Amino acid sequence: MNTIPKYIKTSCFSEYDTLKKVVLCSPEFMTIREPINETQKQYVKENIDTKLAIKQHQQFVETLQQNGIEVMQLPPIEKFPEQVFTRDIGFTLGNQVFVAEMAHDVRKGEERPFLDLLEKEEMTYTNLIGDKIEGGDVIIDRNTVYIGISNRTNETSIKHLQSLLPTFEVIAVPFTDTYLHLDCVFNILSPNEALIFPGEIEPEKQKILSSRYDLIEVSKEEQATLGTNVLSIGEKRVISLPINKQVNQKLRERGYQVIEVDITEIIKSGGAFRCCTLPLIRENASS
Repeated sequence: MNTIPKYIKTSCFSEYDTLKKVVLCSPEFMTIREPINETQKQYVKENIDTKLAIKQHQQFVETLQQNGIEVMQLPPIEKFPEQVFTRDIGFTLGNQVFVAEMAHDVRKGEERPFLDLLEKEEMTYTNLIGDKIEGGDVIIDRNTVYIGISNRTNETSIKHLQSLLPTFEVIAVPFTDTYLHLDCVFNILSPNEALIFPGEIEPEKQKILSSRYDLIEVSKEEQATLGTNVLSIGEKRVISLPINKQVNQKLRERGYQVIEVDITEIIKSGGAFRCCTLPLIRENASS
Protein backbone atom coordinates (compact mmCIF):
# COMPACT_ATOMS: atom_id res chain seq x y z
CA MET A 1 0.00 0.00 0.00
CA ASN A 2 1.50 3.33 -1.09
CA THR A 3 0.00 6.71 -0.23
CA ILE A 4 1.46 9.54 -2.29
CA PRO A 5 2.36 12.49 0.01
CA LYS A 6 0.61 15.15 -2.04
CA TYR A 7 -2.85 16.63 -1.67
CA ILE A 8 -5.60 18.08 -3.77
CA LYS A 9 -9.29 17.85 -3.03
CA THR A 10 -11.07 14.69 -4.02
CA SER A 11 -14.44 14.01 -2.47
CA CYS A 12 -17.14 11.43 -3.03
CA PHE A 13 -19.58 10.50 -0.28
CA SER A 14 -22.49 9.25 -2.38
CA GLU A 15 -23.70 8.19 -5.80
CA TYR A 16 -26.05 11.18 -6.09
CA ASP A 17 -24.33 14.37 -4.89
CA THR A 18 -23.56 16.94 -7.60
CA LEU A 19 -20.84 15.59 -9.87
CA LYS A 20 -18.06 18.12 -10.47
CA LYS A 21 -15.02 16.22 -11.75
CA VAL A 22 -14.86 12.84 -13.48
CA VAL A 23 -12.42 10.66 -15.44
CA LEU A 24 -13.35 9.18 -18.83
CA CYS A 25 -11.53 7.57 -21.76
CA SER A 26 -12.52 7.62 -25.42
CA PRO A 27 -13.23 4.14 -26.91
CA GLU A 28 -10.74 4.58 -29.75
CA PHE A 29 -9.47 1.00 -29.50
CA MET A 30 -12.66 -0.60 -28.26
CA THR A 31 -13.22 -4.11 -29.57
CA ILE A 32 -14.32 -7.52 -28.31
CA ARG A 33 -11.16 -9.62 -28.62
CA GLU A 34 -12.18 -12.42 -26.30
CA PRO A 35 -15.57 -12.20 -24.53
CA ILE A 36 -15.11 -11.45 -20.82
CA ASN A 37 -18.79 -11.10 -19.88
CA GLU A 38 -22.20 -12.40 -20.96
CA THR A 39 -23.06 -9.28 -22.96
CA GLN A 40 -19.88 -9.50 -25.02
CA LYS A 41 -20.68 -13.12 -25.88
CA GLN A 42 -23.86 -11.91 -27.61
CA TYR A 43 -21.99 -9.37 -29.73
CA VAL A 44 -18.62 -11.02 -30.39
CA LYS A 45 -19.48 -11.78 -34.03
CA GLU A 46 -21.09 -8.40 -34.71
CA ASN A 47 -18.41 -6.68 -32.61
CA ILE A 48 -18.07 -2.92 -32.09
CA ASP A 49 -18.42 -0.12 -34.64
CA THR A 50 -15.55 1.91 -33.20
CA LYS A 51 -16.34 5.11 -35.10
CA LEU A 52 -19.92 5.04 -33.84
CA ALA A 53 -18.77 4.26 -30.29
CA ILE A 54 -16.40 7.25 -30.38
CA LYS A 55 -19.18 9.52 -31.68
CA GLN A 56 -21.61 8.37 -28.99
CA HIS A 57 -18.97 8.72 -26.27
CA GLN A 58 -18.20 12.28 -27.38
CA GLN A 59 -21.90 13.12 -27.11
CA PHE A 60 -21.80 11.75 -23.56
CA VAL A 61 -18.73 13.89 -22.76
CA GLU A 62 -20.47 16.99 -24.13
CA THR A 63 -23.58 16.24 -22.07
CA LEU A 64 -21.48 16.08 -18.91
CA GLN A 65 -19.73 19.34 -19.78
CA GLN A 66 -23.04 21.07 -20.55
CA ASN A 67 -24.11 20.15 -17.02
CA GLY A 68 -21.11 21.87 -15.46
CA ILE A 69 -18.92 18.79 -14.99
CA GLU A 70 -15.16 18.88 -15.59
CA VAL A 71 -14.16 15.89 -17.71
CA MET A 72 -10.60 14.58 -17.43
CA GLN A 73 -9.70 12.12 -20.19
CA LEU A 74 -7.17 9.31 -20.04
CA PRO A 75 -5.10 8.69 -23.18
CA PRO A 76 -6.53 5.71 -25.12
CA ILE A 77 -3.97 2.92 -25.50
CA GLU A 78 -4.31 0.31 -28.23
CA LYS A 79 -3.59 -2.73 -26.06
CA PHE A 80 -6.51 -1.89 -23.73
CA PRO A 81 -9.81 -2.60 -25.57
CA GLU A 82 -11.89 -2.12 -22.37
CA GLN A 83 -10.32 1.19 -21.33
CA VAL A 84 -13.56 3.12 -21.91
CA PHE A 85 -14.86 1.60 -18.66
CA THR A 86 -12.87 3.87 -16.35
CA ARG A 87 -15.09 3.09 -13.34
CA ASP A 88 -13.28 -0.17 -12.68
CA ILE A 89 -9.70 1.08 -12.40
CA GLY A 90 -10.29 2.94 -9.14
CA PHE A 91 -12.83 4.58 -6.87
CA THR A 92 -13.18 7.61 -4.63
CA LEU A 93 -14.43 6.96 -1.09
CA GLY A 94 -14.74 10.05 1.06
CA ASN A 95 -11.60 12.08 0.37
CA GLN A 96 -9.49 9.11 -0.72
CA VAL A 97 -8.90 7.76 -4.21
CA PHE A 98 -8.10 4.05 -4.28
CA VAL A 99 -6.46 2.17 -7.14
CA ALA A 100 -6.48 -1.63 -7.16
CA GLU A 101 -5.24 -4.28 -9.56
CA MET A 102 -7.56 -5.29 -12.39
CA ALA A 103 -8.63 -8.92 -12.14
CA HIS A 104 -8.78 -9.98 -15.81
CA ASP A 105 -5.66 -10.23 -17.98
CA VAL A 106 -7.21 -8.15 -20.78
CA ARG A 107 -7.52 -5.21 -18.36
CA LYS A 108 -4.30 -5.53 -16.36
CA GLY A 109 -2.17 -2.43 -16.83
CA GLU A 110 -5.07 -0.01 -17.26
CA GLU A 111 -4.22 1.31 -13.80
CA ARG A 112 -0.98 2.95 -14.97
CA PRO A 113 -2.47 5.78 -17.11
CA PHE A 114 -4.81 6.62 -14.22
CA LEU A 115 -1.92 6.67 -11.74
CA ASP A 116 -0.02 8.94 -14.13
CA LEU A 117 -2.98 11.32 -14.25
CA LEU A 118 -3.29 11.41 -10.46
CA GLU A 119 0.42 12.10 -10.07
CA LYS A 120 0.38 14.80 -12.75
CA GLU A 121 -2.56 16.50 -11.04
CA GLU A 122 -0.90 15.99 -7.62
CA MET A 123 -3.88 14.08 -6.27
CA THR A 124 -3.39 11.84 -3.26
CA TYR A 125 -4.17 8.18 -3.84
CA THR A 126 -3.85 4.83 -2.10
CA ASN A 127 -2.47 2.03 -4.25
CA LEU A 128 -4.01 -1.26 -3.15
CA ILE A 129 -1.22 -3.41 -4.56
CA GLY A 130 -2.27 -7.05 -4.74
CA ASP A 131 -5.93 -6.35 -3.95
CA LYS A 132 -8.67 -7.17 -6.45
CA ILE A 133 -11.45 -4.60 -6.11
CA GLU A 134 -12.98 -3.08 -9.24
CA GLY A 135 -14.95 0.16 -9.03
CA GLY A 136 -18.06 -1.32 -10.61
CA ASP A 137 -18.48 -3.32 -7.40
CA VAL A 138 -18.12 -0.28 -5.11
CA ILE A 139 -21.19 1.82 -4.26
CA ILE A 140 -21.08 4.53 -1.59
CA ASP A 141 -23.83 6.19 0.43
CA ARG A 142 -22.45 8.52 3.11
CA ASN A 143 -20.75 6.39 5.77
CA THR A 144 -21.81 3.10 4.17
CA VAL A 145 -19.94 1.39 1.34
CA TYR A 146 -21.54 -1.57 -0.43
CA ILE A 147 -19.03 -3.79 -2.22
CA GLY A 148 -20.06 -6.63 -4.49
CA ILE A 149 -18.34 -9.99 -4.19
CA SER A 150 -17.79 -10.99 -7.80
CA ASN A 151 -15.35 -12.59 -10.21
CA ARG A 152 -13.53 -9.24 -10.18
CA THR A 153 -13.65 -8.39 -6.46
CA ASN A 154 -12.75 -10.83 -3.70
CA GLU A 155 -13.65 -11.00 -0.02
CA THR A 156 -10.06 -10.80 1.22
CA SER A 157 -9.56 -7.49 -0.57
CA ILE A 158 -12.83 -6.15 0.83
CA LYS A 159 -11.68 -6.97 4.38
CA HIS A 160 -8.38 -5.18 3.73
CA LEU A 161 -10.22 -2.12 2.45
CA GLN A 162 -12.44 -2.15 5.55
CA SER A 163 -9.32 -1.94 7.72
CA LEU A 164 -8.34 1.23 5.84
CA LEU A 165 -11.78 2.81 6.32
CA PRO A 166 -12.41 2.81 10.08
CA THR A 167 -15.09 5.52 9.85
CA PHE A 168 -17.12 3.66 7.18
CA GLU A 169 -19.47 0.71 7.41
CA VAL A 170 -18.44 -1.71 4.67
CA ILE A 171 -21.09 -4.22 3.61
CA ALA A 172 -20.05 -7.09 1.33
CA VAL A 173 -22.83 -7.95 -1.13
CA PRO A 174 -22.67 -11.37 -2.80
CA PHE A 175 -24.59 -11.69 -6.07
CA THR A 176 -24.87 -14.24 -8.86
CA ASP A 177 -21.91 -14.68 -11.19
CA THR A 178 -24.13 -14.08 -14.22
CA TYR A 179 -23.34 -10.38 -13.93
CA LEU A 180 -19.95 -8.73 -13.96
CA HIS A 181 -20.26 -6.04 -11.29
CA LEU A 182 -22.67 -4.98 -8.56
CA ASP A 183 -23.70 -1.87 -10.50
CA CYS A 184 -25.16 -4.13 -13.19
CA VAL A 185 -27.87 -5.18 -10.71
CA PHE A 186 -27.98 -2.37 -8.11
CA ASN A 187 -27.45 1.40 -8.16
CA ILE A 188 -28.30 4.06 -5.58
CA LEU A 189 -30.15 7.15 -6.86
CA SER A 190 -30.87 9.15 -3.69
CA PRO A 191 -30.76 8.74 0.11
CA ASN A 192 -33.92 6.63 -0.10
CA GLU A 193 -34.22 5.27 -3.66
CA ALA A 194 -32.23 2.74 -5.69
CA LEU A 195 -32.53 0.73 -8.88
CA ILE A 196 -32.37 -3.06 -8.60
CA PHE A 197 -32.59 -6.07 -10.87
CA PRO A 198 -34.32 -8.43 -8.43
CA GLY A 199 -33.32 -11.98 -7.65
CA GLU A 200 -29.57 -11.64 -8.21
CA ILE A 201 -28.38 -10.37 -4.82
CA GLU A 202 -28.12 -12.74 -1.86
CA PRO A 203 -31.58 -12.64 -0.16
CA GLU A 204 -30.26 -11.61 3.26
CA LYS A 205 -28.40 -8.64 1.76
CA GLN A 206 -31.35 -7.70 -0.45
CA LYS A 207 -33.46 -7.49 2.73
CA ILE A 208 -30.96 -4.99 4.12
CA LEU A 209 -31.17 -2.94 0.93
CA SER A 210 -34.98 -3.04 0.88
CA SER A 211 -35.06 -1.80 4.49
CA ARG A 212 -32.93 1.20 3.53
CA TYR A 213 -34.22 2.08 0.06
CA ASP A 214 -37.35 2.15 -2.04
CA LEU A 215 -36.13 -0.37 -4.61
CA ILE A 216 -37.18 0.47 -8.16
CA GLU A 217 -37.23 -2.79 -10.09
CA VAL A 218 -35.64 -3.08 -13.52
CA SER A 219 -37.09 -5.66 -15.92
CA LYS A 220 -35.00 -8.47 -17.38
CA GLU A 221 -35.34 -6.86 -20.81
CA GLU A 222 -33.97 -3.52 -19.62
CA GLN A 223 -31.31 -5.09 -17.42
CA ALA A 224 -29.96 -6.58 -20.66
CA THR A 225 -29.52 -3.01 -21.90
CA LEU A 226 -27.92 -1.91 -18.62
CA GLY A 227 -31.03 -0.28 -17.15
CA THR A 228 -29.47 -0.15 -13.67
CA ASN A 229 -26.22 1.40 -14.92
CA VAL A 230 -27.41 5.00 -15.06
CA LEU A 231 -25.27 7.91 -13.87
CA SER A 232 -26.65 10.31 -11.27
CA ILE A 233 -25.08 13.76 -11.64
CA GLY A 234 -26.84 15.48 -8.75
CA GLU A 235 -30.02 17.46 -8.08
CA LYS A 236 -32.12 14.49 -9.23
CA ARG A 237 -30.55 14.53 -12.71
CA VAL A 238 -29.88 11.08 -14.16
CA ILE A 239 -28.23 10.14 -17.46
CA SER A 240 -29.87 7.09 -19.01
CA LEU A 241 -30.26 5.26 -22.32
CA PRO A 242 -33.29 6.21 -24.48
CA ILE A 243 -34.08 2.52 -25.08
CA ASN A 244 -34.72 1.89 -21.38
CA LYS A 245 -38.18 3.42 -21.53
CA GLN A 246 -39.61 1.67 -18.45
CA VAL A 247 -36.74 2.74 -16.21
CA ASN A 248 -36.88 6.29 -17.53
CA GLN A 249 -40.63 6.52 -16.97
CA LYS A 250 -40.31 5.22 -13.39
CA LEU A 251 -37.61 7.79 -12.68
CA ARG A 252 -39.63 10.66 -14.15
CA GLU A 253 -42.65 9.62 -12.07
CA ARG A 254 -40.43 10.03 -9.00
CA GLY A 255 -39.34 13.52 -9.98
CA TYR A 256 -36.02 12.80 -11.67
CA GLN A 257 -34.85 14.74 -14.70
CA VAL A 258 -33.83 11.99 -17.11
CA ILE A 259 -31.18 13.06 -19.61
CA GLU A 260 -31.22 10.59 -22.48
CA VAL A 261 -27.96 9.85 -24.31
CA ASP A 262 -27.54 7.04 -26.83
CA ILE A 263 -24.45 4.90 -26.18
CA THR A 264 -25.94 1.65 -27.47
CA GLU A 265 -22.73 0.79 -29.34
CA ILE A 266 -20.70 0.98 -26.13
CA ILE A 267 -23.09 -1.18 -24.09
CA LYS A 268 -22.37 -4.08 -26.45
CA SER A 269 -19.21 -4.53 -24.38
CA GLY A 270 -21.17 -4.78 -21.13
CA GLY A 271 -21.17 -1.32 -19.55
CA ALA A 272 -23.11 1.94 -19.67
CA PHE A 273 -22.86 5.39 -18.07
CA ARG A 274 -21.73 4.44 -14.58
CA CYS A 275 -19.16 2.04 -16.02
CA CYS A 276 -17.76 4.79 -18.26
CA THR A 277 -17.13 7.29 -15.46
CA LEU A 278 -14.80 7.50 -12.47
CA PRO A 279 -15.94 10.37 -10.21
CA LEU A 280 -13.25 12.34 -8.38
CA ILE A 281 -15.39 15.12 -6.92
CA ARG A 282 -19.04 15.22 -5.93
CA GLU A 283 -20.31 18.21 -3.95
CA ASN A 284 -23.02 17.94 -1.33
CA ALA A 285 -25.23 21.01 -1.73
CA SER A 286 -26.10 20.94 1.97
CA SER A 287 -22.49 20.93 3.15
